[in-house]
Amino acid sequence: MDKIYAVPHFLRRPNNIEMLTDAEVAMRILSRRNFLDASAAVCAVGLYAYGTRAQNAPPASDMRVALSGYDPISYFNPGHPEKGSAEFSFAFDDAVYWFKSAEHRTMFAADPERYAPQFEGFCAMTIAAGEKAEADPEAWSISDGKLFVFRMKAVVPKFNQNPANVITKANANWPTLHAAR
Repeated sequence: MDKIYAVPHFLRRPNNIEMLTDAEVAMRILSRRNFLDASAAVCAVGLYAYGTRAQNAPPASDMRVALSGYDPISYFNPGHPEKGSAEFSFAFDDAVYWFKSAEHRTMFAADPERYAPQFEGFCAMTIAAGEKAEADPEAWSISDGKLFVFRMKAVVPKFNQNPANVITKANANWPTLHAAR
């Protein structure tokens, strides 16, 4: 025969004092506990799956691959351009960036403003001249901790002579060129 219990406050319905049997108490406790555990598990799995899918999702096929597939982190560490892989990609600023490792992709995702090339990887010199051209990823310079790429290696020394002047002109032209797509 079941014992009858006064129901603890957390199992009561509002403004009701109930008397429940052992089976009824166990059912309410298990039901609430199971519901909360299941809810937490579903949320955790959903967030994990979303984060993994978002990080590993292939970029839209119409997105431009910036730096011709070179890894933007490699310009800073180890200090020279290295080819990335589509396996480790990340979309940012209307372009897709490829990385040589998951570690580099994670570094970029944590701080893309630090590692992404200026002007979405278009040639900084042509942007300064009021035009937009794809850059040669082997023609590059870092100025004030920012990566700049150029359409040819021959213009890198000109940029390095007066980077502030080129950057000022490019920054002035970029909003119009960026909007034109």
